[in-house]
Amino acid sequence: MSGLARQVRALEALEARGRLRRLMPRAGADFASNDYLGLAGSDLLRQAAADALARGVAVGAGGSRLLRGNDVEHEALEAEAAAFFGTERALYLGGGFPANLAIFSALPQHGDLVLHDALIHASAHDGMRLGRAEARSFPHNDVTAAEDAIRDWRGKGGTGQVWIAAEAVYSMDGDLAPIADLAALAEGHEAMLIVDEAHATGLFGPDGRGLAHAVAGRENVVSLHTGGKALGVHGGLVTAAAPLIDTLINKARSFIYATAPSPLNAALLRASLRDLATNPARREAALALRAHAHEAAHTLCGLDGCQSQILPVILGDDRRTMAVAEALQARGFDVRGIRPPTVPRGTSRLRISITLNTSAEVVTDLFTALAEITEAVPA
Repeated sequence: MSGLARQVRALEALEARGRLRRLMPRAGADFASNDYLGLAGSDLLRQAAADALARGVAVGAGGSRLLRGNDVEHEALEAEAAAFFGTERALYLGGGFPANLAIFSALPQHGDLVLHDALIHASAHDGMRLGRAEARSFPHNDVTAAEDAIRDWRGKGGTGQVWIAAEAVYSMDGDLAPIADLAALAEGHEAMLIVDEAHATGLFGPDGRGLAHAVAGRENVVSLHTGGKALGVHGGLVTAAAPLIDTLINKARSFIYATAPSPLNAALLRASLRDLATNPARREAALALRAHAHEAAHTLCGLDGCQSQILPVILGDDRRTMAVAEALQARGFDVRGIRPPTVPRGTSRLRISITLNTSAEVVTDLFTALAEITEAVPA
């Protein structure tokens, strides 16, 4: 069998299981994006782009940061981000994925242990595969189990640095990490703490500085803030103590060998951060809409336990999940189905994302439709 035929057969097998992915155009009310503050298409960022171009900011970097790609906009963004997030330094990369590759491949060393939440993002897993440290998981949000794993590793002769890794807000479940308990665990065991704030930045913490803001300035904490979600643009900002940032600059392949992010994009991220610091109304509106969504989900669909702007509706079966998603799309709601391997087998779900691109009325209409459709589509 040729290589191409093998790929065709593999794709056919995915389709037979209801797991074949296809690109879809944007259509209907936005319940699928991560544009939580509605900044991506905002007049604020349009004007920021026009102003940046008018003052000569380049669209492209033209090379890696270590060659000629380093721009004053990159450095200004990093300085402002470090000040905003309360850390010693910040490093700007092309996205959250390459940023996690950088963190997990370059910071933990041979002989270290990366102890990560079982539901941590795929980019962290890929970074760990590229790194030289041992990696172990602990059950989701179970700090006691994490501590037991540290003691077990030490008891079996582990002598290196322990790195505890978690997401602040989990991208597929929408629940929150016990940051204070994880920080205490890290302090108690002289461990490092890595917090991926991707889905918390802009919404959680004072002025949207993140769920881990209270501990972000500690020398044993590394935080990742992404630009492509609530901040409305693109890129990843790693914030940490200076020696850790310098290690990434010197050892992280996804930073060293990548063309630098667009200087124009850096200018837009600066504008987003300024808006977070000076315009509480946008964040307050997002939090109010989130509260309305939680109430509508409970009242109309019986969904309880929602903690963030991400509301998972777990349907279990892959095909039923996609059928419900398609029925919602047909009614004008852009809701997407999420299937394995993105989520564990048997937990296929709708991932409903609440953004300022919709209104309270549309949110209510969505959950009204969801209640009708899930009753009509058999399990």
